[in-house]
Amino acid sequence: MDSLLSGLDSTYTFLEAAFGPLGPLYASIALMLLLVALAAPIALRRPEDRLDRLHEAERAGVSARPEIVPQQTGLKLRHDPTSKGLSSLAPYLEPQDQKEFSEIRLKLTRAGYRSRSAVSSYYFLRMALGLGLLGVGLVFYFVMAGDNASITQMLLYVTIPGLIGYMGPTYWVTRRLQERQEEIQHGFPDALDLMLVCVEAGQSLDQAILRVSEEIRVGYPVLAEEFEIVANEVRAGKDRVSVLRDMAERCGVSDVSSFVTVLIQSASFGTSIASALRVYGAEMRDKRVMRAEEKANTLPTKMTLGTMMFTVPPLLIILVGPSVYDIMQVLGGG
Repeated sequence: MDSLLSGLDSTYTFLEAAFGPLGPLYASIALMLLLVALAAPIALRRPEDRLDRLHEAERAGVSARPEIVPQQTGLKLRHDPTSKGLSSLAPYLEPQDQKEFSEIRLKLTRAGYRSRSAVSSYYFLRMALGLGLLGVGLVFYFVMAGDNASITQMLLYVTIPGLIGYMGPTYWVTRRLQERQEEIQHGFPDALDLMLVCVEAGQSLDQAILRVSEEIRVGYPVLAEEFEIVANEVRAGKDRVSVLRDMAERCGVSDVSSFVTVLIQSASFGTSIASALRVYGAEMRDKRVMRAEEKANTLPTKMTLGTMMFTVPPLLIILVGPSVYDIMQVLGGG
């Protein structure tokens, strides 16, 4: 026990002599990063289960005996539950609260990330970028600051990059969600006009949705993708009402939610879909004009600050500058 304590004391003294008073702290952080790097391959590794070979053989239609099972069956499912990767870390990365998991899954879906591993990838990126930039900040502190830096400077060098890396994926997802919602909101009136033309030409609502998704793909790819998902789900046999409600939930735009409500009510009461689309399309065009007028009305207020910053100071310098100069000359001469 005494030898262990003496060894720890000598190690502590060596770290202080080599890296300064904060040497033990640096060694602890480096040891932590080393342990994380060593534990990651072990956590990602999953032992082979014999039942998995049995299930693969049953799907391939061959016998389950080891001597008869071929080396490569050539079958590859779209989603393989035995695949290695973030799926093995999902219990550690994904939130265990069902409400929180549903909220982040809905947010990622509205941002355009619909894969099964979207939530796991999101939390993994937050952790990886946070730790990675934390290490970069630590290296930058070692190189640039030196031994004369204070604790406050070390915290600034290390924690600020870590916070940027940790909050970066959240900012990216939020920004992408806003851009997609703005594109859907901007292109929805044009899509309704095209849908009205298709319905009045004799096409059904499903055919009109598919045709609109093809026509607006160049101008509004996000809205075209949503309409294409609706058309494919209806073609697959899913209930149209549930498909439309899922679309409203995926988009998260009030105009789309109102449009879905109008279509559901029109189907429930047996009214003409063309009449409903005509009335709602005219309302959407008026709403788009009102949004444009609102942005135009807020423009003078936004320009006031820029005008004060870039116009008033030069004007004051031109008007008051000569007088100030003359006063300083008089005071200096006196």
